[in-house]
Amino acid sequence: MPQDERQARRRPTLRMVAELAGVSTATVSYVFSGRAGSASGSGVAEATAARVHAAAEELNYRPNRAARAMRTGRSGMIQLSLHMLSDPWSLAVADAVNLEANRHDLTTLILADGDWHAALDRVESDVAYLDGAGVDHDSREKLADLVERGRRLVVFSETLEPEGFDVIRSDALPGCYLAMDHLLERHSAIGCLASDNAVRLASTQTTRYTPYVERMSQRGLRADPSWTQTYAETQASAFAAAVRLLSAPTRPTAVYATTDFAALAAINAAHMLGLRVPHDVAVIGVGNTPDARLVAPTLTTVGPTDFYARQARIIVERALSDDLGPARVHDFPWSLFPGDSTDLDAPGARLR
Repeated sequence: MPQDERQARRRPTLRMVAELAGVSTATVSYVFSGRAGSASGSGVAEATAARVHAAAEELNYRPNRAARAMRTGRSGMIQLSLHMLSDPWSLAVADAVNLEANRHDLTTLILADGDWHAALDRVESDVAYLDGAGVDHDSREKLADLVERGRRLVVFSETLEPEGFDVIRSDALPGCYLAMDHLLERHSAIGCLASDNAVRLASTQTTRYTPYVERMSQRGLRADPSWTQTYAETQASAFAAAVRLLSAPTRPTAVYATTDFAALAAINAAHMLGLRVPHDVAVIGVGNTPDARLVAPTLTTVGPTDFYARQARIIVERALSDDLGPARVHDFPWSLFPGDSTDLDAPGARLR
């Protein structure tokens, strides 16, 4: 084989990338460490980093992650523990984190519902995100164990405090009250699609079902027992519950759903039953997921503003940071995002 052909087939090296980009090998290494253009401003200039990435692309260079991990103590991995992968909320979180991670040459690993402590114990990562860590003693002990062993964690929780890990705080209850108040501006016959747990626990604690019960009672409105339908945490179960709700002899004129995926199920069920949204039944969801704007009619929902991209930046910055600093609470207040599914000026929207 001719020498030039052997060279063409040779695996590209970091030095070759540096020569093509006109920079030092240290600069290339710094770029692929994920710290270039960091939020602290101490990274490589964006134009230089872009030149390095272009050279790597031209040479088909791929960093040796194992060698980098041994050299830097970084795995280049972000773990996401998402308790319900089919939920638009979880999918939006995964998409946003993956997009932000790719900008910094990091890989995202999604852990399906299960024993998150065991999974995080087995696989090293630069940061792990948990959306299903409980507040019970066992969950707190597992979190404390991971923190003690130096694991970087970002935990989504409305109640946990930052005990060695960052907390994403996005309290849904104020938004749930906003959702009910929005429907009550025009409707009095309001049904509820709530998770099994929300209804079961509402007798002893405040859940997303509580605003429905309280607001109906405060207005002196009688809710037919058939107007509350519960679902397990699957789309199929939410759809079946929506069909039951909208097939009731005294069908409500509006639906308060405690998640966006249940609200989307209600819109689909209405379409199947020949009902017009919002003319025959208005629908509001909880979560402000991207899917709310992809359905016809668009879904009115409540949730935090720009939540997914902002949360993704927090997670990736924790993965890249050399100095973690103190654990913090990152608070995301909620607002109402009107869509066509509760258009108050739509013909047919009426008190009942």
